[in-house]
Amino acid sequence: MKAQMPGISAAGTLARYFSLRFLIAMLAMFAICCVLIFFVDFIEMLRRAGNYDSDVSGFLLAWMTLLRLPSFSELTLPFAVLIGTVGIFLMLSRSSELIVVRAAGVSVWQFMLPAMIVAFLLGIVFVTLYNPLAASARAEAERLYAKAFDREDTLLKTKNAGAWLREDGADGPSVLHAARSSNQGLELNGVTVFQYAPDQTPTERIEARKAILKDGRWELEDAWVSAVGSEPNLYKHYLISTYLTPTQVRDTLGTEYSISFWDLPNFIEIAERAGLPATQYRVQYQLLLSRPFLLMTMVLIAATCSLRAFRFGNVQLNALGGIAAGFAFFVLAEVSRNFAMAGLTSAMAAAWVPVIIASSLALTVLLYKEDG
Repeated sequence: MKAQMPGISAAGTLARYFSLRFLIAMLAMFAICCVLIFFVDFIEMLRRAGNYDSDVSGFLLAWMTLLRLPSFSELTLPFAVLIGTVGIFLMLSRSSELIVVRAAGVSVWQFMLPAMIVAFLLGIVFVTLYNPLAASARAEAERLYAKAFDREDTLLKTKNAGAWLREDGADGPSVLHAARSSNQGLELNGVTVFQYAPDQTPTERIEARKAILKDGRWELEDAWVSAVGSEPNLYKHYLISTYLTPTQVRDTLGTEYSISFWDLPNFIEIAERAGLPATQYRVQYQLLLSRPFLLMTMVLIAATCSLRAFRFGNVQLNALGGIAAGFAFFVLAEVSRNFAMAGLTSAMAAAWVPVIIASSLALTVLLYKEDG
């Protein structure tokens, strides 16, 4: 046992050395992506400010851009891992470090393991810690954007005029239509409600001037209630039940990127109970769950495109091959995501199938190259 200790110590030192190099390369590439995204998005914000002819200060535009940056940069993390890993493999090869390591009997799987572990842990950190911060910042940015440019994007937004909401409240199912929404979706104007009994039979029709969302209820003002088999009656205030709360509507302002990883399961449940579409949120949740494995797949793709350079040269060609492979994977993942958004596949399949396919192909190539 004592005779094996130096070898074990050397292996541990080598693993820590490789892990640190891979981590620095990945984070450095991610930082470069953040800088590029900031300037591109800031230019876009300036263009929008010019189109809307709004008096928005440059400081506010820069602040909104900075708040939007974490959610945008999060999408570039797989490419940062891919390019960073390719760069480190080539740098270690150029300095002959990998050649010495391989000559000492270390297999490709042994010096790839630190990179895969770093990528996996990085994915966990980004999903559990970075994503909630990015979602909070994105939600604040979208609120500032709506205020600055006088645009309201709410949970109840629709592509057509007005807003529709179908939900299954404590009093039974109901269908609500509003001509306009304001105050981030908490106030509706020109409201029509069709109320049903639990057995799906219609019970009443309600026409109200305004509806205000409170905890567990809509408070209707100046409501004409036409119950089945009775004359319409005017109520100054009328209540109907809902599973939505003001906090949930405010927190879901904008896109799925403004919802934290930890809040997505609860929001999906609430949205489904309220009859709101939740497909994009289910897809986003599965994508976040698969992210650590996605980053490991990026390491495998980088290895398949960099190992040949260790022995046969063609460094630039192989580096371009790695980037092209990553782009092809992105196209596959995007097509799969769009299929899920259209309801053609499940959210789980959209997130996991591209990762499984890409990792299987990368492992097959590596096994062929290394083990024949």
